[in-house]
Formats: sequence, structure tokens, C-alpha cells
Amino acid sequence: MSPINPLMGAGELCRLSVAELSDVYAKGTVSPVEVAEATIARAEEINPGCNAFTFLDREGALTSAAASERRWRDGAPLSPVDGIPTTLKDIVWVKGWSVRYGSTTTPAAPCDTDAPSVARLRQAGAVFIGQTTTPEFGWKAVTDSALCGITRNPWNLEKTAGGSSGGAAVAAVTGAGVFHLGTDGGGSIRIPASFCGIVGHKPTFGRVPAYPASAFGTVAHIGPMTRNAADALAMLRAMSGRDLRDWAQGAGVFPQLSSDPVSLAGTKIGYWSQPASGRLDPQMGALIDAAVKKLEAAGAIVEHVSLPGDHLLDLFHHHWFTGAAARLSAIPADTHGEIDPGFLDIARQGAAYSSTDLVKAQVRRADFGAAMDRLLSNYDFLVSPGTALPAFEAGLEVPVGDEYGRWTEWAGFSFPINLSQQPACIVPCAMTEAGLPVGFQIIGARGEDARVLAAAASLEVLFSNPYRMTHDNQSQP
Repeated sequence: MSPINPLMGAGELCRLSVAELSDVYAKGTVSPVEVAEATIARAEEINPGCNAFTFLDREGALTSAAASERRWRDGAPLSPVDGIPTTLKDIVWVKGWSVRYGSTTTPAAPCDTDAPSVARLRQAGAVFIGQTTTPEFGWKAVTDSALCGITRNPWNLEKTAGGSSGGAAVAAVTGAGVFHLGTDGGGSIRIPASFCGIVGHKPTFGRVPAYPASAFGTVAHIGPMTRNAADALAMLRAMSGRDLRDWAQGAGVFPQLSSDPVSLAGTKIGYWSQPASGRLDPQMGALIDAAVKKLEAAGAIVEHVSLPGDHLLDLFHHHWFTGAAARLSAIPADTHGEIDPGFLDIARQGAAYSSTDLVKAQVRRADFGAAMDRLLSNYDFLVSPGTALPAFEAGLEVPVGDEYGRWTEWAGFSFPINLSQQPACIVPCAMTEAGLPVGFQIIGARGEDARVLAAAASLEVLFSNPYRMTHDNQSQP
């Protein structure tokens, strides 16, 4: 299978950023309808090879785009992101769409309401292009399912796109949309962002409201996946806010999502270089070390740090596996034979934990989260590899011939930050010798999403992210 070069394939309209689209919409030189048509054409072009979409809503997208065109023509857009082509993962409710969670065991009836994040994007005028793929119930960090098949990495179609927001990452990097809604319970935004070479932001828990509540509880986050940090900030603004259906969100007020730039000079950074589980691939380690040296050359003060606490993989399993057990309990037993065997396995392990085990794990998690808050109080940011290894063979949960049994064992740079709920963003920083993207993770204190994304924009310039902007006059963060 021939790869799809993400840098070359998309036409001009599919490469424009939010700022550029808003500018041409306001001037009337480009229509949201033209952009929607070009985006759908691009999605149709890449989908046979990559399998990023479960379906494309051509009629709905063009109707929404036409309404956006009228608003821009009248000088009354709903927001700065009115008319921006957007994809939604098959795990969030969308009114009128069939949301199957990547499973043959779920009903095909269309949803009768939007999830809060979707509703906010709709209210802002986003144009919904289509639905992106996920593994069954978003349970693993690669994307394949009995319902939709295997989602492949456009840089090398033999490799995985990562997951569980794999379809969203592929759509983003190939230009099949500007905004892409992902979810992240253990790395499901950040792992595919790393494998595919895009920006993926896991917000502070609760900044983006969720309904219905995830079976995986408060490790599950909703966030933006885009080609550059500025677009991620624009999408996060549109999705964020209080929703009374989300009790876990709490009533706290998060800092405003400002656009203030962050200079790397003088910034105090903790370098987390060893994963909480598994091992670091030597080539990945060398490439991230080189990226950190660029930070130091830019004036950042870098110190090596270790995460507080121990046995973090076991701690995460208590939360993730019991969540899987809860999800499985809601599925008719006579359909369990259709379910991904890996999901069944972790659900059965989760069911074996006692209630006492789970409460103890919640206490341990609280201790770890507080320790992470204290660690972040001593640094402006933490940085780390996005993943401990590059993308491996598509259709597999773990690499061939390795010591891993479950995906969680190679996701040691992602799942701890779900436990502690800090914002974490992936920026592409390099390519492996085999031509696969390498992601660089930047983590901030809870609530500091805007600062993390501003720092990510500075990192894009430092690392020469080809997607950060299209035009020279917008090349600075």
C-alpha cells in the first residue's frame, strides 16, 4: 500500500488555518460552502486507504456551510469559528447521527440530542463534516474494530494511526477538516497525535463538559485535535464552559483561555524522560533529547524530573479496567461474543476488583494527583516524549515481538496525566529514520490550558512544524 503524503495531498482550501479561513470568509473571497466541498472531497480521497471516517454527512455539512456563508455575508457570524469544517469522534452524541462507539452491539438509532461539546461547536457555527473512527468503546490506544475495520497511518499505511482517536488524527493530518473532536482516557488524543504528526490537546479535566458521563469516569477527557496550536486553542474556546448535565465538571471557574504568548527564554522546565511503564525506544529517546536541547538553546532552564508515586500502571488499571467492567455490564450478554476480546479481558479483570480495592485506588490517585500539583508548582511546564515508541503495525494492540501484553504497558507517557488531570499537549518535533512522526508532550498546571497551548505554539516554531501556519505573515506564535 502506498502512503498518503499529508504534506502534499490536500488542496489549498484544506490547508488553511482558522485565522486564515475567518479572514477570507469575512472578505468574501472564499465561501464556507467551497471549503466544506473541498474538505468532503479530501475526506473521500483519503478514506479508502486510511479508513478515518465511519461516514460523511455531505447534505448536513453543505446545509450548515450555506447558512454560515449567509451569516458572513451579512457581517454577523456566530463566532470566529463559524464555518470551520469539523469532525466528531464516534463516541460523542450528535443529534441526528448514529453513534455506535465503534461497536456492533450498540443501537443504530440516531441520537436525539448533542453532547455538550458538540452543542457548543454547533452554536459557534462549526460545520460538521463527518464522524471519525474509534476502537470499540474507545478502550485501547490503536484504532480498529469489528464495526469499522482498521484505521491506518497516512505516513505508512502498514502502521497504526494510534487511538482511540485514530480517525480524528488521520483526518487532521491529511487536511480532511480543521477541527477534530477527540477523547482521551489514557492517551487517546495524544498517542494518535504523536503517531500522525499533529497537535493534540488533553485539557484540564472538566474544562470541556461531558454528557453522558463516560463509563471510564474522571480519567476521561474531551479535547481538540488540529494541525497547529492556534487552531487547538480556537476549538477549545468553542467547546469549553459549564454544563449542568456534567456533575463531575464541578462549579469551579477556570482561568480564561487567553492568547498571550509564552517565551521559552527563562522558562523553568522539568524533563520527564522515562515512562511510567514499559521502556523508551532508543531512537525516540535520542530525538526527544535533541528537541530538549533546542529548548535549552532557546533559553529554557531544564532539569530532569521523575513523576511522584509508584505502581502507576496498576493504579491506572484499577480505574480503566473497572470502567470497562461497568461498560460491559450495560451490554446484553448474548452479544458479548461480538465484542473485541481485549476489551472483554480487561472488563473481566476489572470485575474481579473488589469495592475496597477501588476505593483504595481512588485514595492512591488523590495522593498522586496532589503530588503532581506540587511538582507543577515548582516548574512552568513538564515536557516528555509523546510516546515511548514510534507507530507500529496496524491492526495490533502491541508491537510484534515485544514484551507488552496490553496497550497500557507502552503508554507510560500518557496515562499518568489522565490520573492527575493536568492539561497536556502534543507538538510534532521530528521524524524517525523510517519517516514516522515523533510527538513532544508539554504539560502544565491544572487550569493553565492557555499557557500550555501558547508554549506549544512557541515549540512549533522551534521544531518547524509545517502545519503551524500557511502564510509567512502568520508564522510567529
